[in-house]
Amino acid sequence: MLVAVETLVAYPLTKIAPPSSLGLVYLPGVLAVSVVWGWGLGTLTALVSALAFGYFHVMKIDTGPEWVALAVFLVVALLSGCFAALARSAAVEAERRRQEAALAAELARVLLNGEDCRAALRTASDRLAVELAAPGLMIELEPSADDRLRTVTELRDHDRTIGRVAVPADFPEPVFQRVLDGLPRSLDALLCAALDRETTARALKTSHDELQRVADEQAALRRVATLVAHRVAPEELFVAVADEMGRVLKVENTAITRFDLDGRIHVVGTWSARGPEFLISGGTSWPVDEPSVAGMVYRTRRLARMTDYATASGGLCAQVRQQGINSGIGIPIVAEGRLWGATVALSVEPDLPSSVEAHMLEFTELIATAIANAQMRQQLTASRARVVAASDETRRRIERDLHDGTQQRLISLGLRLRAAEATASPDMTELKEQLAGASEELSGVVEDLQELSRGLHPVIMSRGGLAPALRTLARRSAVPVELNVSAPRRLAERIEVTVYYIVSEALTNVTKHSKASTVHVDLMIEESRLLLSVRDDGIGGADPARGSGLIGLRDRVEVLNGAMDISSPPGGGTCMKVIIPTPTEDTAGASRASPGTRES
Repeated sequence: MLVAVETLVAYPLTKIAPPSSLGLVYLPGVLAVSVVWGWGLGTLTALVSALAFGYFHVMKIDTGPEWVALAVFLVVALLSGCFAALARSAAVEAERRRQEAALAAELARVLLNGEDCRAALRTASDRLAVELAAPGLMIELEPSADDRLRTVTELRDHDRTIGRVAVPADFPEPVFQRVLDGLPRSLDALLCAALDRETTARALKTSHDELQRVADEQAALRRVATLVAHRVAPEELFVAVADEMGRVLKVENTAITRFDLDGRIHVVGTWSARGPEFLISGGTSWPVDEPSVAGMVYRTRRLARMTDYATASGGLCAQVRQQGINSGIGIPIVAEGRLWGATVALSVEPDLPSSVEAHMLEFTELIATAIANAQMRQQLTASRARVVAASDETRRRIERDLHDGTQQRLISLGLRLRAAEATASPDMTELKEQLAGASEELSGVVEDLQELSRGLHPVIMSRGGLAPALRTLARRSAVPVELNVSAPRRLAERIEVTVYYIVSEALTNVTKHSKASTVHVDLMIEESRLLLSVRDDGIGGADPARGSGLIGLRDRVEVLNGAMDISSPPGGGTCMKVIIPTPTEDTAGASRASPGTRES
C-alpha cells in the first residue's frame, strides 16, 4: 500500500522531473518501514519499491543511465533500510535499558528504604508482577516447598544463593521467558544490599539499645553513688537501689533483704514495675529455711537462681506465685567479710538471662560499700563517744578531787594560818605579818583553784542551763561579746556541755589570734535542733586542720550527729556555725526551762 501510494505520487512528477530522480519518492517509505517494523520488512519494501520504480518509470526509457539510476536506488534503499533498522534497534534497546533502570531504581527504593526486608520483598514482588505482567510473581529469600511455583532465576551473592524469583508453574513458556528477560540485571545486587542493610540496621539497633542500656545503668549507678556519698538514711538508700536496679534490669520486682542473727530474712527495700499493689511489703520477714532465692543465698553464700516457683512450697512462694513470678536471681551482699543480705530480682520470664547477674553485681557492690561505710561511721562515732565520755568522766573526777581533796586541804591550811596568827603574842609583829601574807596568798590559790574547777565544769550550767553559763563566759571574755540566746528548754547534759566548750574555745581563740573588736554569739533552740553561731570581725585565716582544739570540738559535735562549719577568709573574720539535733528525749530529764536572754 505504501509503495502504491508512492507510485501515484510519483506520476504527476514525471512532467516536471526526470524519471531517474523519482526514486527519491520511494526512499521515505523504505525508511519508515525499516524504523517501524525492522530490517526484514524494510528490505522487502526496498525491493518492492525498486520493482515499482523500474516498472513504472525506468523500463519505459531504454537508456543505460536510467538503469544505473535504478541500481543506485536499490543500493541506497537497502542501505537506508539497514541504517534505519539499526537506529530502531538502538532506540528499542535504549528504551528497554531506561525501563530496566527505572524498575531497578524503584526496586532499590523499596528494598533499601524498608525496615523489614521481607515486607519490602513483598512490595517489590508486586511491583515486578505489574511491570512484567506476571501475576503471582514472588521474590523469596528461602525457596518454599510449594510445587505450584516455578523458579525463574536464582539470586546469588558470588557463590552463595540468597534467594530466588518464582512464578506460578502454569505460566506459558513465552511468558516465562518474558519474565526472565525482563528482570533487572541488578536484582541480585539489590537483594544483597537490602540484606546487608537489614543486618547493619539490626546491629546498629542492638548497639544503640546496648549503649542506651549502659548509659541508663551508669546514670542509675551514679545516682546511687551520690546517695551513698551523701550518707542518706539506710532506708532511703535501699529503696532507691531497688528502684534503680529494677528499672535498669527491666524486671517485674526487685528487693533488698537483710539477714538477722536470729535466722530471719527481712525486706529493707523493694520496688515493682507494676505498681504498689505488687510490692513485697517493706518490713516483711520470713525464716531462712523457707523456700526463697534469698534463703538460697543465705545457705550457699553465693549467687543463687530459682525457677521452680510454680511448685515451691511456703507462704512466700505462694504470694510471689500469685503475682505471676516464675524466676528469680539473688546476689549476696558481703560487708567487711560478713554476709549481710542479698539483692533479689524477680521476673515473670521462665528464666532470667545471665547478663542480669553482671548488672546486679554493680548495684550490690554499691550497697556493700554503703553498708561498710555506715558500719565504719557507727564504729567511729562509738569510738568518739567513748573518748568524749572518758574525757568527761576524767574531768568530773578531777573536779571532785579538786573540790573534795586539794581545795578542802588548802582551805583547812588557811584556817590554821589564821588561827596561828590570832594566837601569836602582840609583840611578834613580824611573825603576824608573815602569817597574814601567807594566809592571803593561800586565799588567792584557793580562788584560782575554784576558777579552774569551774572551768572544768561550771556549776552555774548544772543549776541554770546554757544561758547563765554563756553569760558568765561573755563577762569573762577579754573581747566584748554580743550575746543572743533563745533557749526555751533544757537539753541533755552532753549537748549543753558541748555547746559550752565550743563557745569557750571560740572566745579563747578570738582573744589569742583574731585581733577582733567584737564577737557575736547567737544560740537558738528549735523543735528538733540547736543552732549556734560565733562570729568575729577579726583578721580571719583560721585553719581548723591546724588546731587540735577545733578538731576535738568537731569530734564532740559529730558524736552528737551534728555538723560544724568554719569559714575564715583572710581579712574577713571568722564564723563558726554548729547544728546539733535535739531529740525530744533530751527534754525528758530537764528540770526546768532557762529563759531567753539578750545582753551585751
